[in-house]
Amino acid sequence: MQDKPKSLFEKVWEAHEVGKLSDGRSQLFIGTHLIHEVTSPQAFGMLRDLNLPVRYPQRTFATVDHIVPTDESHEPYSDGLADAMIKELRKNCKENDITFFDTDTGKQGIVHIIGPEQGITQPGMTIACGDSHTSTHGAFGAIAFGIGTSQVRDVLATQTLAMSKLKVRRINVDGELAPGVYAKDVVLHIIRTLGVNGGIGYAYEFGGEVFDNFTQEERMTVCNMSIEGGARCGYVNPDETTFEYLKGRNYAPTNWDEAVEKWRGLRSDPDCEYDDVVNIRGEDILPTVTWGITPGQAVFIDQSIPHPSELPEKDRATAEEALEHMALEPGKPIIGTPIDVAFLGSCTNGRLSDLQEAARYLKGRKVAKSVKAIVVPGSQVVAQIAEQQGLDKIFTEAGFEWRGAGCSMCLAMNPDKLVGNQLCASSSNRNFKGRQGSISGRTMLMSPLMVIAAAVTGEISDAREVFEIGRTAA
Repeated sequence: MQDKPKSLFEKVWEAHEVGKLSDGRSQLFIGTHLIHEVTSPQAFGMLRDLNLPVRYPQRTFATVDHIVPTDESHEPYSDGLADAMIKELRKNCKENDITFFDTDTGKQGIVHIIGPEQGITQPGMTIACGDSHTSTHGAFGAIAFGIGTSQVRDVLATQTLAMSKLKVRRINVDGELAPGVYAKDVVLHIIRTLGVNGGIGYAYEFGGEVFDNFTQEERMTVCNMSIEGGARCGYVNPDETTFEYLKGRNYAPTNWDEAVEKWRGLRSDPDCEYDDVVNIRGEDILPTVTWGITPGQAVFIDQSIPHPSELPEKDRATAEEALEHMALEPGKPIIGTPIDVAFLGSCTNGRLSDLQEAARYLKGRKVAKSVKAIVVPGSQVVAQIAEQQGLDKIFTEAGFEWRGAGCSMCLAMNPDKLVGNQLCASSSNRNFKGRQGSISGRTMLMSPLMVIAAAVTGEISDAREVFEIGRTAA
């Protein structure tokens, strides 16, 4: 009897399910565990209180990213909390023999950027991290999800988690994206279409012609923001693009040909059944900007800010709250909204390809005098390569500050914060109230190129017009 066709999610889940609990949840083996300085100290403290060792230290990798300053390179840092938390992680990793990409290794960076660039993230894995944007790693055909501090403890102690199996929604994006439309626009459009709670209880499988043609880093951008649409994880079936990206990286398998042969079987069967299927046309997507306080409150660049009365009743109260906070007028075009700060970076768009694309269009231009602009490479490796290519000079000559690697202004658990009610054009993933360090600060999410366009014009602008990019697909 032929086996029932399965999705990649089902295949990976079943391969890692080591037991069933009495409440119906699965005991899931976690192949790779990533930790950083913010959600791990309490977990290590709990292990010490229980007199438990780290069960498989070779399966855990650590870095510092959230709280590390991006404008200081020498310790002790002026931020006492950052200094203490980094020292605590350093101590915990040393005591437990955990690989730590410290600030002096040349490999430190945002946890969701260093995993892929070091080749730690691989197809068919289960990956967990005490950070919601762990879904990024699903771009490699892994099942990856964020966990809380008590679950970080559980993984350190047992290398397993108790979880309920998810439903799977297939999201097809077919056709072609027009020039000037990027992966960030695709995921903002998906979230806007399905809602910030639309993915609750689901894993999102992304596919279709647009994803087939995406680079590996573009796939990471979309999977990164799956969580913003309510999904627990998001993934793309691995293919030759995935394998080529991983080849030769530090932690790539030494038995390469054998690994690739195995990975080729790790994809959804053509006739497998999904719990839901959504179809989107790539040519329908335009550069997208958020106007509110959730990633789902977004419009195309040629659209106006909506009136709450135009929205479904369930969304009206949040829209009214958003408009008051953002000090935006319904019915007014989003284009032309003045900005104060431009931020290029984060685990969503702080990779080398993001900086390369932004620098390509920024070269020879200047940041508007009214704008504070910073660019933060996602890792020390990204920074090193970018500097070798002269990208840092393009940014600094234009008026951007070139910073060290870290999460920076994405969440402002470090000195990089908005002041007062400043409005920031940001390539990050969340526009929640207070997310960028000021309770009255305002954030508008967009692609790196749209951030660059806003930086040079001093207002939300259509990058296609600013940089004379063709409007129609070839």
